[in-house]
Amino acid sequence: MSKVCDPASAVALIADRQSVACTGVLGWITPDAVLRALAERFERTGSPRELDFFFPCATGDAMGIPGMDRLARPGLMRRIVSGSYINPRHPVTGDRPALTGLIRRNEVAAHSWPIGACVHWLREVARGSPGYLTRIGLGTYIDPRHGGGRFTDRAEAGLVELVRFRGEDYLFYPSWPLDVGILRASSADEDGNLSFEDLPLTSVNLALALAVKGSGGTVIAQVGRIVPRGSRPAQQVRIPGVLVDHVVVVPGQPAGTGVQSDPGYLGPVPDAVGRLPRLPAGADKVIARRVAAELRAGETTILGFGGSSDAILAMAEDGGLADGRLADYVLTTEHGPFGGVVMNGWQFAANYSPDALLDGASQFDFIHGGGCDFAVLAFAQIDGAGNVNVSRFGDTVPGGGGFTDIAESVRRVVFAGTFTTQGLEVCSTDGRLSVRQEGRISKFVAEVELVTYRAGAGVRRGQQARIITERAVFDITPDGLVLVEVAPGIDPRREILDRMGFPVTVAEQLRTMDPALFRP
Repeated sequence: MSKVCDPASAVALIADRQSVACTGVLGWITPDAVLRALAERFERTGSPRELDFFFPCATGDAMGIPGMDRLARPGLMRRIVSGSYINPRHPVTGDRPALTGLIRRNEVAAHSWPIGACVHWLREVARGSPGYLTRIGLGTYIDPRHGGGRFTDRAEAGLVELVRFRGEDYLFYPSWPLDVGILRASSADEDGNLSFEDLPLTSVNLALALAVKGSGGTVIAQVGRIVPRGSRPAQQVRIPGVLVDHVVVVPGQPAGTGVQSDPGYLGPVPDAVGRLPRLPAGADKVIARRVAAELRAGETTILGFGGSSDAILAMAEDGGLADGRLADYVLTTEHGPFGGVVMNGWQFAANYSPDALLDGASQFDFIHGGGCDFAVLAFAQIDGAGNVNVSRFGDTVPGGGGFTDIAESVRRVVFAGTFTTQGLEVCSTDGRLSVRQEGRISKFVAEVELVTYRAGAGVRRGQQARIITERAVFDITPDGLVLVEVAPGIDPRREILDRMGFPVTVAEQLRTMDPALFRP
């Protein structure tokens, strides 16, 4: 009997108060047509109601591929657990994502878990274990002593517990069943065997399918095409049909935000460096150039979302990757691609011209096991001890993503971002930097609102941590921040130290940032 059906028929099987899990990494591998059908059913009938959603990563872009933003309706969504949330405003309308609004208005029980916990928790659900035990995140926002990842007052306690095991503290994520799983793949046959030949990521598709079937639930897969049974080599079929109950065919879906189809995201392509976009002039480009100086050939480097992924584009533009030198760098993200170029913006997560790909759960095995030597991550707030917040600040609720997993697992880490935000304008001429207009909000605060990275833990295990901005570079030491570099043209007292919410040590040999960073 064929498993192929239309989106409406697939979501008609979802009942009130069930738990629904879904794949998606921004616009990549997001089963948007099935999510749209679920939202339309609720709008039309008022059912299903009070669903609990589990999204290991931000699913969709809240724009052309709305993803989980489609489900942001009171009555439909009771609880959401996600590794990250969608926050940027729509570039045309200026609207914030609807899901962000639900969270800000306390209309949903919202939880944010580290992505690593999300993907490894799926394994525990799949094999029927009591839950996931880890030391990653102790002392951070996910620790129950610091909120347990609860992002709204409606969010219940107990989804994350602090436990004592063999004389040490651990975080424990108790298992609970998943009733429905929604996947995205490239192709399926009528038996539901899934392959991913034109998608750049597989992420948690397999782990999620195993968890749902281990819970006795139903798996729905959205694909672009049906292929004849036996037409693909077994090595291409990443999810066997025994794990799939229903297949929804949606031809012509884009691979990701702004990418309909591009072979450069699927494997090595000639002149990959020459195809890359250029960064506009400004503070972010200065930061990217300074971060690029921290990259080392042969060192496995993981780049995070935001401006931290700009460094490799700056290297390409400035000639640092010419003559095949891209192959000297091993670049990855928390989502599994290795080699090639980590892309920025809405194309983040997939690499351009990659050499290899791990699934999401295996990639976090690699990260937690210390496989990445160096990481570049963004920051929203930093305090005097070097603690970093990217999880929640003001009315912005991006969640922790893979930040905590990565920052706690690498040997060297750089936190990169502008010194202030909201309105900052800088100008660089003749190798000097000037601040035309200061940002309204300082990122260096007396106390971060949430701790996504606890500096003391990194310092104790010998981690090297550095902060890079457009005007200054700081090292994080056991005694707090030390100012080690200042941009030419910047007054260290007036434009750095006096604008920080805490005292900072100035290095005895304070260096000037390379004037070449500030060329047009």
